Amino acid sequence: MTKTKVAVIGLGGISQLVHLPYLSKIENIEIAAVAELNKNRLNTLADKFNIKQRYKDHNELLENCDASNIIIATPTNTHKDVAIACLKANRDILVEKPLARTYAEAKQIVDAAKKYKRKLMVGMNLRYRPDAMILKSLLNNGEIGDPFYVKCGWLRRRSSNQKWFLKKEESGGGVIIDLSILLLDLSLWLLDFPQVETVSTQNFYEFTKSVEDTSISFLRCANSSCINIESSWSLALEKDSFYFDVYGTKGSASLNPFHVSKRIEDKMIDLTPTQTESSLNLFRKSYMNELRSFIGAVNGLNPVFSSADESLSRMKIVEAMYKSSLQKKEIKI
Repeated sequence: MTKTKVAVIGLGGISQLVHLPYLSKIENIEIAAVAELNKNRLNTLADKFNIKQRYKDHNELLENCDASNIIIATPTNTHKDVAIACLKANRDILVEKPLARTYAEAKQIVDAAKKYKRKLMVGMNLRYRPDAMILKSLLNNGEIGDPFYVKCGWLRRRSSNQKWFLKKEESGGGVIIDLSILLLDLSLWLLDFPQVETVSTQNFYEFTKSVEDTSISFLRCANSSCINIESSWSLALEKDSFYFDVYGTKGSASLNPFHVSKRIEDKMIDLTPTQTESSLNLFRKSYMNELRSFIGAVNGLNPVFSSADESLSRMKIVEAMYKSSLQKKEIKI
């Protein structure tokens, strides 16, 4: 069977921990080329994964490599230029979240994908957790009735120690861009994309200056459902915490650990599957599933999940979060 060729642009932490090792494990995938500004990092990783084509500039890669599928894992301030260059060169792309620093930049990328008729997927890996996919199926089948409230949070160390990560002009933001955007995407996906009408956000800058290190948001949706999101790099906790709770008219469900309860008459019945997986396995499988989904999409086997248009709507909400915190009031979308 002909192998699908994939190139990776940007060899920071996410490529080192996820993209390169996971792609190398997928059958019928060839990592055809990599691009990275840091020469030592470029050669070390290319040697480790036996990748012959290696470039310091993404334009050189596009000119010399015949891989038609590109993963973009560069700093956020470069996403727009790199993504548009790839699309213009007739490549399909997977861009690590966030798609861009701002809604305006994201829209330019989405418009380019439509103009050049290429596939654009955004890395929203929480959707691809096995337990999240089971929860989506349960919600679609009405197992807990109509979901009306999501309460979720992610409190952990920040995802990168790189200097650009704490500079708003380069990263686009702090913990909202790093963690809240993933929780927002998962919430809206599970709730079947209700229209968000208002956002109220409070950001904190306890140990940072340019970007927020703690954020708390409350979103009201047109169908009367609501979403509460908290994320932080800096809250004083003994250990990292990730929780995701969905409440419906007939029951509730949670992730990490996975749990489902349904009200039958006056009793709550436990519908939780007997076998559960560790958080680490769920994390690993979320990225593997995401990469398989991207490869399936470019090969016409499945549609593009976590699509460009969906990501564009997320960026509009994210901008409303920052506006709400700055103006200290609820913002209408």
